Amino acid sequence: MNVKELIFGGAVKASAGDGAYRDSIQAWLPIKNIRGGVVITRDNRFIKILEVLPVNTYLKSANDRQNIIASYAAWLKIAPDNFQLEARALPADTADYVERMKGFAEQEENESCREMIEDNIAQIGQGVASDAIRHRFFLIFQYEAHMKSKGHSVAAIIQRLNEEVDTARRYLDVCELEVLEPRYTDDFVLKLLYEIINKRTSRRVKLPEGVFDMTTVVHGIYEE
Repeated sequence: MNVKELIFGGAVKASAGDGAYRDSIQAWLPIKNIRGGVVITRDNRFIKILEVLPVNTYLKSANDRQNIIASYAAWLKIAPDNFQLEARALPADTADYVERMKGFAEQEENESCREMIEDNIAQIGQGVASDAIRHRFFLIFQYEAHMKSKGHSVAAIIQRLNEEVDTARRYLDVCELEVLEPRYTDDFVLKLLYEIINKRTSRRVKLPEGVFDMTTVVHGIYEE
């Protein structure tokens, strides 16, 4: 089961309940809200999604590999009972690379070097890297009764999940695995779900920064 199946289940069934317009996205999307970087589903499950930067253990020494395995095993003993590790394979996004190279070309004083940079930009633009693949890795788990939050409020459950995140981050850091800390966690989750739901559209239409605040204001969440 991947992150899409975890949140959306098997077949998606349309529903006109919960004040949603008929045949609208709100009618079938099983997500109630995103708070504190936590996905809250309509059946009141609380799901945390973390992005992890991988490490190539084959480039490590035998002692380092052993230490990484031992540290990971130590975390597994205290990790949530049910969690998923998911890898997403995506076409490489060369836009940032091209923009960075253009900046180098503007600052380059040597004409020969500048021509080489411009040639590189042209090759990328012609699709040389169109077959390149990038990977993103995610750790996903949900709130479970045995986690025993300090109260049964939404805020308490979110706080308890974030405590689990801090624990995972400490152990995985010893494994030389970096757990990303997005500046705006709600934006991060919203953009990820957008990419999962709209695989093709998300490649050419990017959500703007601050999109979560924009949408929540429109839907009146701040007015509650």
